[in-house]
Amino acid sequence: MSSGQPNIVFILADDLGYADLSVYGNIDFETPNLDRLAREGARFTQGYANSAVCSATRFALITGRYQYNFPGGLEEPLVRVGDNLGLPAEHPTLPSLLKEQGYETALIGKWHLGRPPKFGPLVSGYDKFFGNLGGALDYFTHRTGVGPDVPKDLWEGDVPVERTGYYTTIVSDEAVKYVKTERDKPYFLSLHYTAPHWPWEGPNDAAIAPTIKDLFHYDGGNLKKYAEIVQALDEGVGKVLKAIEESGKTENTIIIFTSDNGGERFSFNWPFLGQKTELLEGGIRVPTLFKWPAQVKPQVNEQVVVTFDWLPTLLAAAGGKPHPDYPSDGENILPVLKGAPPHHRTLYWRYKSCNQRALRDANLKYLKINENEFLFDVVVDQRERANLKDKKPQEFERLKKLWTDLDSRFLPITNEVFTHGITPDIQADHYVPHQLTRNPNKRP
Repeated sequence: MSSGQPNIVFILADDLGYADLSVYGNIDFETPNLDRLAREGARFTQGYANSAVCSATRFALITGRYQYNFPGGLEEPLVRVGDNLGLPAEHPTLPSLLKEQGYETALIGKWHLGRPPKFGPLVSGYDKFFGNLGGALDYFTHRTGVGPDVPKDLWEGDVPVERTGYYTTIVSDEAVKYVKTERDKPYFLSLHYTAPHWPWEGPNDAAIAPTIKDLFHYDGGNLKKYAEIVQALDEGVGKVLKAIEESGKTENTIIIFTSDNGGERFSFNWPFLGQKTELLEGGIRVPTLFKWPAQVKPQVNEQVVVTFDWLPTLLAAAGGKPHPDYPSDGENILPVLKGAPPHHRTLYWRYKSCNQRALRDANLKYLKINENEFLFDVVVDQRERANLKDKKPQEFERLKKLWTDLDSRFLPITNEVFTHGITPDIQADHYVPHQLTRNPNKRP
């Protein structure tokens, strides 16, 4: 391994709620492997996702930039026009920038950033890919829907493959094989589970799969079943952690665990209100764990962090930095992990449903849902109940204006992007995102 660079394993859950892990407060079931990861590393209490939905957060993760820079990042248009939209192959990414630092790179699990041949993991910096290209699939049939005519979505590289078994287990076993592979270079492994995303199938439910009428599975699921799905995720992570330990490289391996957005219908998001697709804290606050024994002591950290921080942070750990033409909107949080005090952050969100808007500035949060506007202190009032709009009118107006100023820097949400994969006057084919924005994460 060159120059003592750390191996990096980035584990991303799908629709996992803030308190779905017992270390974050779940009392209905245990997640011993992730709890251990939290005890041995840093557990963040103020970790955020860049979006309240899946693919938008993934744009932010892989580019280190606000997803609103990209037509495909505008709140799930890939579901309708995935062949026309995606992560532009020419855009620098976390894996491509780590490759420049000498890393081998792999994605095992979920991609959901546009479909080949125009888009895909292998054209965006990953040397190896095994997993699903779309947003969801059945855990057993590995199909994107229900019925024999619905295509399967399981790939190795750009070749469709067959596997038998529960998808969470399959992905975990592939990750174990990757970690155990002998190599001369450091590696970056993105391990992106679909769990605990619907359909509501636990590891012993192979017989249920043929009876499901659609993957949304509105007539199924319950708290017990959800626990089985999350515990299977925890067991899979445990296998990977054990493989890292057996490789003898635990000390200089960075392990990160988080979720792409807040939990859905069966999640435990306490103490927060809201869930996936909502900009209340429950829709965007996520469990966030970081372990690097060689550099970071075990801790509970109150620093506000968000998905796009991982690109500059991991590049710094590897001895690199973001591409100068595509500056990151996130920040390197290694200094805080190594003892610097938590500091002020300004973070921005929007979501098309109910015209939702949110901005967090220090402890204050501006929130708009339809025509209702709020100002909350989300540190003191975690339930977002005490509206300070009239008590602190100057702060309310300041944050509202700051949201508008930041919003003006990004692509508008239009019907065109959801029907044709374009935004007004901007063809996805010729879109150069860095020409349109400055760094909005820095306070004006």
